[in-house]
Amino acid sequence: MSKTYLVTGGAGFIGSNFILYMLDRYDDIRIINVDKLTYAGNLENLRSVQTDPRYSFVQADICDTAAITRIFEADDVDYVVNFAAESHVDRSILDPEAFVRTNVCGTVNLLNAAKNAWQTGDDVYRDGVKFLQVSTDEVYGSLGKDGFFTESTPLDPHSPYSSSKASADLFVKAYWDTYKLPVNITRCSNNYGPYQFPEKLIPLIINNTLNHRSLPVYGDGLQIRDWLYVRDHCKALDMTLSNGRPGEIYNVGGHNERTNLFIINTILNYIKNNVDPSVDESLITHVRDRKGHDRRYAIAPDKIRRDLGWYPETPFEKGILLTLEWYINNREWTDNITSGQYREYYDNMYGVHS
Repeated sequence: MSKTYLVTGGAGFIGSNFILYMLDRYDDIRIINVDKLTYAGNLENLRSVQTDPRYSFVQADICDTAAITRIFEADDVDYVVNFAAESHVDRSILDPEAFVRTNVCGTVNLLNAAKNAWQTGDDVYRDGVKFLQVSTDEVYGSLGKDGFFTESTPLDPHSPYSSSKASADLFVKAYWDTYKLPVNITRCSNNYGPYQFPEKLIPLIINNTLNHRSLPVYGDGLQIRDWLYVRDHCKALDMTLSNGRPGEIYNVGGHNERTNLFIINTILNYIKNNVDPSVDESLITHVRDRKGHDRRYAIAPDKIRRDLGWYPETPFEKGILLTLEWYINNREWTDNITSGQYREYYDNMYGVHS
């Protein structure tokens, strides 16, 4: 039977990739995209499906109870996929309250709306419904040189952003424990790929290199992240919705650990060798390290592979080439994002210069 997906934050990076992935994969689904359209939300990401009868867009804040309730009343929503979040660590340090409002209060509002719409009795819900909370490995804190995050790793967030995501996760878990609302939580490692807002490391470095701007490196640049190609993540979310056991948490990792400095040099060398031979390492600028900066993240995706059969299909060497080629071939998209209403924010955040 056809399923209706309520995708929140669907104009953002991972959300828009998920919508494109699902509409490409399935003919018999409906997707309602709810997005507030803050600075990181961009409907240009979804231009190719904007006239698709299976897709519709509603501009709304997930904290707006009336707006979210109207959607559930108007449509038989089967799945909620909650991408909507303030997600940039630097911004969370400057304005923690905004992250609490969206990431915590907004999630609780969605949980209440889903519970009210789906509940048919005490702790009983109509068949085939699920609430999927898309979270982050940052809720686990920082790793040492060895080991991996697992689903049983204690939560130990270090930034206002990761603290707000951990809080939201705990509310989702509580709605399963208290009300038996069918939920799953996925915690992913660092995503990369097309349509990522250029405040994040990979698109920022690509854009700055192409424009001969400074390449900011926090501290020594040896912080380690596990990189996950966004399409692999979308597949994991699809499989979790279909087959994930209610109440379970699944870690989604790429098995692609790299230092930030390695990422920067990889991008710089590719552009130097294939696009613009005039760029060089002089663009790299070490800046003061971020407050509370975690040293290493790495996820063990053993549970999701064992239970659902998912594994990361895209090695970093392939994914970074696909990503570089996309941004190089779509420079107009990045130029539109980093101009106009976004220019002051972009320059103030990174101090970029010609």
